Amino acid sequence: MLSAKGLFEEIVADDESFRLFCSIAAGGEAQGGWENGRIAALVPESERALAPKISRHGADEDKHGRIFGALMRKRGLEPVPVPPETDYTMLLERGGIGLAHDRLKADRPLTVEDIVTYLAHSRVTEQRASEQMELLRKHFADHPDLGRAVRMISNDEDNHLAYCHEELLRFARAGHGRTIQRTLRECALAEIRIYRDVSLAVMAHMGRILGWSKARSAALTAGIHALYAYERLVGWHRMVTLKPPARRNALGGPPAPEFA
Repeated sequence: MLSAKGLFEEIVADDESFRLFCSIAAGGEAQGGWENGRIAALVPESERALAPKISRHGADEDKHGRIFGALMRKRGLEPVPVPPETDYTMLLERGGIGLAHDRLKADRPLTVEDIVTYLAHSRVTEQRASEQMELLRKHFADHPDLGRAVRMISNDEDNHLAYCHEELLRFARAGHGRTIQRTLRECALAEIRIYRDVSLAVMAHMGRILGWSKARSAALTAGIHALYAYERLVGWHRMVTLKPPARRNALGGPPAPEFA
């Protein structure tokens, strides 16, 4: 019987699959850290008060990358190159989600519209991250090797999602509501397609490493396509709604202690 817990337990138990999983995760977090760092440096003067929160967001992503590196080192493993077809953050950028890297490398201030685009992109991708970490926390919060890392990253992702809700609602009140809703919808529909493609690629690599049967690989592939069909039909709506978060000023306080 296929289950998220059983699947992840199998990946964690094998050094090669665990190393690939952590390498993919660490690469994505490091990229997110760089993007947020550049955005914080280029925030327009009218939104400078937002820069510390964006910096905190980026610092959290960098921390998550170090956590995945530490989990590998604990087992005596070295990172492996991330297959391009599994690189979620790179494929998002190529798909036009968020701010282009060429724009972030330029030393000229962003516009308010750029910040709105960044926040809308983050609201969509942090929804995915929060849900994924909630699933891992449900099954592995008490795991002797992974539990602390899972709990810490999950809490951070929840903070990031709350921050995106809060700031987008502020911009909506300032007159950007229509732009926000259009951008959220475009990002959500693109993200679910990219998430499907990345999931298929990751499962293909894991299947080769772990020697899955054709029947099992076919079942997992069918499940990924079924999830995409649901998200394409109605599931994407959860990524575009905005509501006041239970966690207020989630990135305004001191960061959590570093994972060791």
